[in-house]
Formats: sequence, C-alpha cells, structure tokens
Amino acid sequence: MTELEKCMAGEYYDCHDQIFLGFKARARELLKEYHALAYEQKEEKADVLKRLFGGIGTNVSVRLPFVCDYGRNIYIGNNVSVNMNCTFVDCNQITIGDNVLIASNVQLYTAAHPVELSERLTPDWDAKTGQYFCRTYALPIRIGSGCWLGGGVIVLPGVTIGAGCVIGAGSVVTKDIPANSLAVGNPCRVIRKINVD
Repeated sequence: MTELEKCMAGEYYDCHDQIFLGFKARARELLKEYHALAYEQKEEKADVLKRLFGGIGTNVSVRLPFVCDYGRNIYIGNNVSVNMNCTFVDCNQITIGDNVLIASNVQLYTAAHPVELSERLTPDWDAKTGQYFCRTYALPIRIGSGCWLGGGVIVLPGVTIGAGCVIGAGSVVTKDIPANSLAVGNPCRVIRKINVD
C-alpha cells in the first residue's frame, strides 16, 4: 500500500511522505490566495474553494481566517456557513451535508496518534536522523445535513454527527451522535431528541 492508501484506510502512515507535503504546499498557496480576497469578492472566493476542496455545493460561505491541512479531503454540501477562525485537519475525509451551520472556532480533527507511549513512538526512531518520531493515523468525520455546531466545538477523529443535530458551544465530540439530538459537554452527551413532530 502507498502512504496515501494507508492514510485513507485509517492505518498508520508517514505524514511526511512527499505526497502529503505536496498536498500541504498546494493548500497553503490556495489559502493564501483565499485570505487575500476582500469580503465582497464572492465569485473569486467560490472559485478558490472549488480548487481547494474535494467537493463543494452552492451557497457556501467560509469566513476568514480559515485553516486546513490538504483541502482536497473536504466535501461540503449546499447552504453551508463556516464562520471565522475554524480549523479543519483533513488528513482523512471531512464530509459536511446540506444546510449546516458551523460557528466560530470550530475544530474538526481527523488525525490522531496512539494513546500508549510505546505504540505512539516509532520503533526505529533516532533523533539524529531527523525521522518523524511518532505514529499517525487518520479517521473520517461526517456531519449530517441540518446540523448546527456551536462556537468552539471540537470533533475528534472517526466521529459521525447525525442529521439535524445541534452540538452545544464548547463541546468535545468524542463519539458518534445520533440524528436529531441536542448534545453538549466534554465529553459531548445527548441531552434530548429534537426535531420530533
């Protein structure tokens, strides 16, 4: 398997492989271009986002500043608002449905490292060689249509947030949240069902 295939399969991969360095360099150039545009340059901004993201629908707003790793692994539906100062660590896929609100300071993290130190450190690591010293893996994040993520929400690797959910400000989402739930806290827990007729 290539390092990219390992990454997308959720296995340990070398995040300093040349392919990822190329993805990062391209994303940095496009983000630089995006950040240089004025608020009212909506067509130009939409063009940059089309080149940056893996897929993007219509009526998508991404406020500045915005940071992502590769861009190419971000897929956004229609009618999505991403407010200022959001960070999307898209080492694996981040999929966002339609009619989604993402408030300021939201962080979506697909990349992770093993918890146990013995597993986290690479077995043949040598500080003198400059080799990267720890193992990395990445798991996809999915945010269903009709969701609202409040300010400062953090979503961890591998999490799916079902359609119609509201995630309260400051929550840390460590596990899947079922559709049509109001969930809050650290760790984020379902408080009650919503959108029930």
